Amino acid sequence: MLNPVLLAVCLMLILSMMRINVVIALTLSALVGGLTAGLSLPDTISAFESGLGGGATIALSYAMLGAFAVAISKSGITDLLSQAIIKRLNGKQTQQTSTAIKYTVFTVILLMTISSQNIIPVHIAFIPILIPPLLGVFNKLRVDRRLTACILTFGLVTPYMVLPIGFGGIFLNNILLKNLHDNGLDVTANQVTSAMILPALGMVVGLFIAVLISYRKPRVYQEKTQNTAAAEFKTLNKRHIIVALISIVATLTVQLMTGSMIVGALAGFIVFTLGGVIAWKETHDVFTKGVHMMAMIGFIMIAAAGFAAVMKATGSVDTLVQTLSSGIGENKSLAALLMLVIGLLVTMGIGSSFSTIPIIATIYVPLAIAFGFSPMAIIALVGTAAALGDAGSPASDSTLGPTSGLNADGEHDHIRDTVIPTFLHYNLPLIAFGWIAAMSL
Repeated sequence: MLNPVLLAVCLMLILSMMRINVVIALTLSALVGGLTAGLSLPDTISAFESGLGGGATIALSYAMLGAFAVAISKSGITDLLSQAIIKRLNGKQTQQTSTAIKYTVFTVILLMTISSQNIIPVHIAFIPILIPPLLGVFNKLRVDRRLTACILTFGLVTPYMVLPIGFGGIFLNNILLKNLHDNGLDVTANQVTSAMILPALGMVVGLFIAVLISYRKPRVYQEKTQNTAAAEFKTLNKRHIIVALISIVATLTVQLMTGSMIVGALAGFIVFTLGGVIAWKETHDVFTKGVHMMAMIGFIMIAAAGFAAVMKATGSVDTLVQTLSSGIGENKSLAALLMLVIGLLVTMGIGSSFSTIPIIATIYVPLAIAFGFSPMAIIALVGTAAALGDAGSPASDSTLGPTSGLNADGEHDHIRDTVIPTFLHYNLPLIAFGWIAAMSL
């Protein structure tokens, strides 16, 4: 008989790949897993509901960040960046100048994307604001948009793997560290950050391959001049820009002082309101838009916490650990590889590395302990297994975000131009470097 945990995970993956809502897939799979393990329906439901509270803090964090992102977009600070880049391209350019500008644009986009995860925690909200006005620039420079997709995805994924600020604080401390503790692994926040450095180098390798090898050749797209029109003629309010900068500083400062993304985002939102960027009567609408933009991620995390609670209540985790241990024997290297590949499949299915950790930590921590992996190696295994699949999942924000900006003119396909390139350039190096980390730490 198939282990209930494996059955539930496989069912959840299949339902997610069928594009059934992830929250529904997680809930149905949890019910099936609990009933298959012999739990009664009331007990299964009770276990599921008892675990939902574990995702509440993260869900509220995303809601506040969504509101902050909407406020950032209203200030016009991202439009200022777009206009600055476009102005540099006005007039005739030599080949050397164009090349310099191209890599300058890549650098700016990369830094902006990395900042969107911590310093200016707006997540993917800046992409549909910043990228569409630059599509005309990309066309003039004959940039392969698959490369831009890889740059954006790198900036969305890598920071949360190693930087314990912003979304990285949520991933590393609120989710990864918490779930490791909940499953009996005594590690510190500093250990978590250190253990994830080597796997993150796999992302760096993938980015260099994309930039220097895969997509160096020019690619021609249909020219649509309206891409730059909006950015060139939009009037910006300088006072709003200043308020935005003050708000960003306030958000980062409060976040570092309190250790709370919720309080930090709230502080930034208040500055926007007091500074007049958002009228008092508009605060409800702005917050509603922010919640709408980020709510699905929050609900997925809540449902994933409930799913994990049911898996623990079944008592089937120990059975799974024993089965896999006996099947693999003493082969630690094969065990590490299988855990990484399974993590890839799970995250590919549900589309969120943040939601994957509560699911796999329940299984991986006791399994890794049984195989004799060190605490640092276990951190690397669980963290890398969760991050795997975030790049390359059709349902992930890390791929949906780039497509939302790059396909503004209908010239960029989500699967062929974002999903497949990011899958190949990031998941394969991540598996390799995650395996090295697991075997060497």
